[in-house]
Amino acid sequence: MSEKGVQVIERTFDIIELLAVEPQGLGVSDVARRLSLNKSTAHRILNAITDRGYLEKTADGIYSLGMQFVELTSRKLGSIELTTEAKPFLNELTAKLGQSSHLAILDGSDAVYIDKVEVTKNLRLYSQIGKRIPVYCSGLGKSLLFDTDNQTILSLLRNCSMERLTETTLLTPEAVLEEIEIGRKQGWTVDNEEHDEGIRCIAAPVYDYRGKVIAAISSAGPSSFFMAEKDKEYSKIVCQIAQNISERMGYLGYQTEKS
Repeated sequence: MSEKGVQVIERTFDIIELLAVEPQGLGVSDVARRLSLNKSTAHRILNAITDRGYLEKTADGIYSLGMQFVELTSRKLGSIELTTEAKPFLNELTAKLGQSSHLAILDGSDAVYIDKVEVTKNLRLYSQIGKRIPVYCSGLGKSLLFDTDNQTILSLLRNCSMERLTETTLLTPEAVLEEIEIGRKQGWTVDNEEHDEGIRCIAAPVYDYRGKVIAAISSAGPSSFFMAEKDKEYSKIVCQIAQNISERMGYLGYQTEKS
C-alpha cells in the first residue's frame, strides 16, 4: 500500500475516534479543524465512512457513529460470551474423551477456531485459535451449516475451491450437502480423515436463544481412537456437551423436545 493510502486509513480512524467521544456529533468544519485536515479531505472521508454505515449524517450535516458499529460490537461481545460460557464444557469434553476439543464459528465458507482444549498425550493437531478450515472437509463446518438452506449451501460450495486434501475428501457440493442432511437428522457430523489423514472428529452445532446455529464444537483425534463403530457412542457425549452450551446461550429447543 502506498504512503498516501496509509495516510487515508489513519485519517479515517482519527475521525472515527474523534466522533466516538462526541455523542452529539460534529459537522465537517469542526472535524477538519479538530484534526487539522483540509475541509474537502474531511468531507470526502466522512462521506465514504457514512456510505458504509459506520457514520450517520443528520439533515443539517452533523456526523455521528452509525449502527454498523453496534452490529460489529454485538458480534464481538457475542463471541466473547460464547467462548466464556463454552470453556468449561470444552474442558469437560476433553476430560471425558481424552481428545482435543474445539469451538468454531462460521465465516463465509470457512470454519474458524475460536477456542480449543488440547491433550498432551495425543498427537498434536495442527489447530490454533484463529485458524480457518474449509467447511466442505470438516465436521465443524458441516455442523455450522445445519440451519442454512440447501440452495445457499450449494451456492456457497460451488464458489469454493474444493481441493483433495486426503483420499476421503469430499469433492462435490452435492456430496457435502448429503452429509449435512444426514447430520441434521442425527444431530452430529463427522470429519472422516477429510482434512488431515489419520485424524477423525465428531462435531455438533451450538444454538442461541433464537434457535440459530452460532457455533459448533468437536472432539478430534487419531482415527485409531475415533473408529467408525464408536461414532454413536462418542457422538452422544459430543451432542450432550453441545446441548449444555446451547442452553447456556439461551436455547430452549431441547426443553421443548422433552415436553
